[in-house]
Amino acid sequence: MKDLDLFVFVAVFQEMLGPFLWIGLGAAVLLLAVFAWVVLRERGLRAARLAWSELVGLVGGVLAILVMQAVTHSGFADIGGPIDWVLVAAIWVAGFVIATMTAYAGLGLLAFHRPLASPGTAAGAEKAIPQAVRPVA
Repeated sequence: MKDLDLFVFVAVFQEMLGPFLWIGLGAAVLLLAVFAWVVLRERGLRAARLAWSELVGLVGGVLAILVMQAVTHSGFADIGGPIDWVLVAAIWVAGFVIATMTAYAGLGLLAFHRPLASPGTAAGAEKAIPQAVRPVA
């Protein structure tokens, strides 16, 4: 195997994952589309929603490692060389990113019915703040 060919990788992943390869790729494309739609609709990322989504991402990274351990029928004692640790870190990062994007997109879809506020202001804040009293001259 002197040449790297994309179709070889597709064949190997198809053999390893079966139909879950195409289901996973379809879910990834759908997640990316929904995430992009939410970000474009709101004209940027919302800091509070991103912070909560990152907390969900921490849990998602841990769950990805636990799923990896269950799928491979191995334990943490089986992690040996440096490449194993790199792979575990890559799986944790992938789980973190997927969970963060899913949470952000999901929360963005839940907030779809609320009106958008301009950046730096809360929705309806102008109603809650009384007009300033002018000083007597």
